[in-house]
Amino acid sequence: MRSVRRIRRLVRLATFGLVAAAVATELAKPQEERTWHGRVLGAVPYDFRPPTIERIRDAYWNPYSDHLLSDRVFGVGWAVNLYRAKVLMQQAFDRMTGSSKSVSIRMTVRSESSSGKPDVTISQE
Repeated sequence: MRSVRRIRRLVRLATFGLVAAAVATELAKPQEERTWHGRVLGAVPYDFRPPTIERIRDAYWNPYSDHLLSDRVFGVGWAVNLYRAKVLMQQAFDRMTGSSKSVSIRMTVRSESSSGKPDVTISQE
């Protein structure tokens, strides 16, 4: 239990240090050059701008990105692209089970036949 507590303290301390470094980086710039987003030490992203729906969607559900981690919408660190996580988990599941890709089936009802039952057509897409 002590080692878990120590790890938590280290993570909190590192997070606090990164936030302080990000704020100090922005405050060191002239006021007209402050963007309130960038990278600490050239590696860890930060963004202190108010979140928008577009940025939230791009960070947490972006089917156009192959990256699992994206820049966080607000704060310091990374966000998980849940769409990419879903794709990776599905691929891992398919490999483990040996299953092939799922087949999409469309079922259409045209009209009722003379017997009173609907005329059903099933086709693969």
